[in-house]
Amino acid sequence: LLGLDGPKGKGLDLSDDWAYQIVKQVGNYGEAYERNVGKDSPLGLDRGLNALWSEGGLQYAPPMR
Repeated sequence: LLGLDGPKGKGLDLSDDWAYQIVKQVGNYGEAYERNVGKDSPLGLDRGLNALWSEGGLQYAPPMR
């Protein structure tokens, strides 16, 4: 997804580093959450069950192979 090994975006008419550009410009999920509805926003919501599983939440990303 980072565009380092072979064409990843050609079938979608995107550049090969499209996923890298999204994370670079917007941030990862945790950064976007904190900025828009989390502690860094006017809403100040705690992540609760929306947190990573290692922090008591339900979010878990299986390893990519």
